[in-house]
Amino acid sequence: MAAAGLAHCLSHRPVPTILSWLLYRKNKSCYPRHYRAAICRELKVPLTIEEVPTRPIQPDEVRVDVHFCGVNFADILTCRGLYQESPSLPFTPGLELAGQVLEIGTNVNTVKEGDRVISVNNFSTMAEQCIVDQKKLWQIPDGISYQEAAALPVCYGTAILALEQRAQTKPGETVLVTAAAGATGLALIDVASNILQAKVIAAAGSDEKCQLALKRGAKAAVNYSQGNLKEELKRLTGGQGVDVVIDGVGGDVCLTALRSLAWEGRMVVIGFTGGSILSIPSNLLLLKNVSAMGVYWTRYQKENFPVFSRCMSSALQYYKEGSIRPHIGRVFKLEEINDAFEHVTQRKTTGKVILSVK
Repeated sequence: MAAAGLAHCLSHRPVPTILSWLLYRKNKSCYPRHYRAAICRELKVPLTIEEVPTRPIQPDEVRVDVHFCGVNFADILTCRGLYQESPSLPFTPGLELAGQVLEIGTNVNTVKEGDRVISVNNFSTMAEQCIVDQKKLWQIPDGISYQEAAALPVCYGTAILALEQRAQTKPGETVLVTAAAGATGLALIDVASNILQAKVIAAAGSDEKCQLALKRGAKAAVNYSQGNLKEELKRLTGGQGVDVVIDGVGGDVCLTALRSLAWEGRMVVIGFTGGSILSIPSNLLLLKNVSAMGVYWTRYQKENFPVFSRCMSSALQYYKEGSIRPHIGRVFKLEEINDAFEHVTQRKTTGKVILSVK
């Protein structure tokens, strides 16, 4: 063990998780001083994979050995300088991870070394290690793999927040989900159908995506690239309209969905994957007493952390109970980060895209 530890220190290279953790527990000074991370050095150019030095953790911080991390449209926008928040260059992108606790600060009492955890930590998760504040960690229950756990935070956190907290969806209501075959769209269908007992109409851009949405729990699906979304929604609801819209597309799709709301219906805007941001005509809100609201998911960490944390805990609990199941569309290696970004940008995937760090 001593010889292996010496070689490990001299190489400065990461070793498999279990061995590195055992070496670390035996002699913390021997733990790798460098780790691989995806780095954005310049906006709108491909990312690089580099070895970066570790830093000491602060009293309330935790060092996590990352196994998997999610790829989100927000990560791509951040690397293009188009996201709501702009970290200073250079930076490591990534909002979510699943991994194992390697080291805890002196004030940490929520987790211990060796615990399996998920985390939400802005702009730093696409790396072999990530340092996070202890309050941004949630323990992974037994029976949930690292890979599936990594698919929960952003998509299911957003879905639960949008449907439960903002729209206050009730059993039996009709919920329209746009961009329904994407990672968050499928999470919305999962939560609306299986947790809230709502009737979901999925709207997507191809017949294949519509079929997937139906397979994942939607009661009906509309291909808005071919059919008339407004007329189809009118037909499917008997002219009554939908009670709740969760829109991640924007533009004309968002406008049509807004016009299709029932009396006192609610629309929640979660993104603009279509690239066009709708200027909402306020008269539409008045005519049927409808509400339009938004979900800026990560900001809840700062503005209302108890609600944010409750959504994360709920996602884990729902999964543990067998009520929800994330759909993972594709897994890339860390060094394939640029391919993963292109895959998401070109909408080649359905479901969640994951990076395997190990």
